[in-house]
Amino acid sequence: MSRYMVTSALPYANGPLHLGHLAGAYLPADIYTRYKRMNEHDILFCSGTDEHGVPITITAEKMGITPMQVVDKFHSIITEDFKRFGISFDNFSRTTQPEHKKFAQSVFLELLEKGHIVPRDMKQLYCPNCNRYLPDRYINGTCPKCGSDEARGDQCESCGTWTEPFELKNPQCGICGSTPETRDTRHWFLLLDHFQEWLEGWLGGQSDWKPNVLKYCNSWLGDGLRERAITRDISWGVPVPLEEAKGKVLYVWFEAVLGYISSTKEFFAKAGKDSNEWKKYWQDPDTKLVQFIGKDNIVFHCIIEPSLLHGLGNYTLPWNVPANEFLNIYGQKFSTSKGTGIGLGDYLKHFDPDPMRYALAVNAPENRDSDFSWLEYQSRNNELADVLGNFINRTLKFTASKFEGKVPDGELDMDLLNKAKKASEEMAFLIDSFKFKKAISIAMELAREGNRYFDSAKPWKSFKTDKEECARTVSSCLNLCASLAVVFEPFIPFSTEKIRRMLVLPELKWSDAGTVLLKPGHQFAETEILFKKLEDGFEKIMDKAEVVIQEEKMEETPEVDFETFMKIEFKVGKILSVDDIKKAKKLYKIEVDTGDRVRTVVAGMKNHYSKEELEGRLVAVVCNLKPAKLCGVMSHGMLMASDGESGVFLLEPGADAKPGDTIK
Repeated sequence: MSRYMVTSALPYANGPLHLGHLAGAYLPADIYTRYKRMNEHDILFCSGTDEHGVPITITAEKMGITPMQVVDKFHSIITEDFKRFGISFDNFSRTTQPEHKKFAQSVFLELLEKGHIVPRDMKQLYCPNCNRYLPDRYINGTCPKCGSDEARGDQCESCGTWTEPFELKNPQCGICGSTPETRDTRHWFLLLDHFQEWLEGWLGGQSDWKPNVLKYCNSWLGDGLRERAITRDISWGVPVPLEEAKGKVLYVWFEAVLGYISSTKEFFAKAGKDSNEWKKYWQDPDTKLVQFIGKDNIVFHCIIEPSLLHGLGNYTLPWNVPANEFLNIYGQKFSTSKGTGIGLGDYLKHFDPDPMRYALAVNAPENRDSDFSWLEYQSRNNELADVLGNFINRTLKFTASKFEGKVPDGELDMDLLNKAKKASEEMAFLIDSFKFKKAISIAMELAREGNRYFDSAKPWKSFKTDKEECARTVSSCLNLCASLAVVFEPFIPFSTEKIRRMLVLPELKWSDAGTVLLKPGHQFAETEILFKKLEDGFEKIMDKAEVVIQEEKMEETPEVDFETFMKIEFKVGKILSVDDIKKAKKLYKIEVDTGDRVRTVVAGMKNHYSKEELEGRLVAVVCNLKPAKLCGVMSHGMLMASDGESGVFLLEPGADAKPGDTIK
């Protein structure tokens, strides 16, 4: 049997998972891994949380805690959500582990010694307002290639072009919106141009890869690879292992892709096995490395990681990188950073994992972006109930009623079982080709065939007129139930476990589909309902159809002393005018009279109040907040509001209060 090393993109420990994450990298990887395990292949599935970089430090500052507390919190949440959703990692690690730090530093030193990394004096953008050097991803501006305003210092979100900070037009700090200045610093660069020719030849031989992946790669190669800085002037990260680089860390895109290997090493260390056992999966040419990612990670896994591994000289290179496109929600991109999406943890509070696993598999963004809606989810949930659940339930209920819950002694209809065998063979080819949408549709069609067979045979009639024919029908349907437990296993494992429990069957292999698994006299367990149908309006359980991921607060809020609190200036203000801000979906530009002056305040009230509801309203204003530029508008205060399950409501002073009155 073949050996496989499977990875899925390391989720960033800066917030909880959303459904877009699942559809892009984790559910496909889990389906593939479960299928390979059922074929008894030697397969290892490893990943972990990506826990370094500036976004972590910014979140820590906002929450008033340390970066380590941030990543501890979200690593725990992400790990638990993956477990509850059935993502079956062999090891789920984190990049703050000592093993990862040690390995990343050793790779840096080896590539430095081989001449693939060199120091350079360079200019870097620095935000004096935030008092920090700006990493590429925290510089916003206009793309030099397509003109989009959604470009960052490392990549344009619109056209996918790999950018440099100084190439952007109208650069802005991605944290506060102010214009950065240029300062001199020294960093270490990975000479990616060393690998240009090799990458062209290597990628040119990947004819089985998805066209969208090769298209992205060829675009970057066509522009010519350039050296890229792999160190940063920040405190949170893997320290650069050089005395002259004290205070600098390895840039997250360099060290994070090494997390798959350090996670594998950790797996064998925890198992107490030979310390070199991991090399079978990362240094043996017979191992097939399969890396599941979203399209926004193609450059890191198809250009940078292969270059690092090739530069080291003795590592397994990706056998396939089946990157998915994006899953959108109501036409908008799922995004933790932008606060849009459906949180996996929120979903699992109310619903079982398998209906969502099925809905995401059927609607997977394999070749183009797809769109999620609660209506689509309802349709897929009810399809499971009406087709698969109905066939299993009616077959077992009838058997319990007419044959005392035992397999009747009847000749099997091998044509029906042959259809199951053929379906499993077709699905095997498709899953091996990373075409999971088509594979799950074949499984559901097999369940439909079961219902058609049951309806056509009419066992409720033949039981009265031809017991032998009835036994033939029931025993054939029961064995089809067992085959359905096989072919649905990679997709909806919690439900197939229930089917096996009802049928009193052990874990099954893929080759069991279409075979006789249930012999005459086999006794079943009590029947249970597999899926519950959802009625219209069910999504209100989640409070609203579009669930917004709110920035989570730590349970322990840091205390402030009385003197610090008294420095905050609260005043009564009166809203004079409200205007839209170009391209801002949630923000208003609000002019507020606070007695001493009319100040501009940018507030996220668009989803909660109309302009008419705000104009003329008395509000509570924080007046001595440090000004900040938001979406190009300088804000000189903050409106106070409550935020809870019932909604967002502005705090209102008494009706007799006047602009400028102090709030105590």
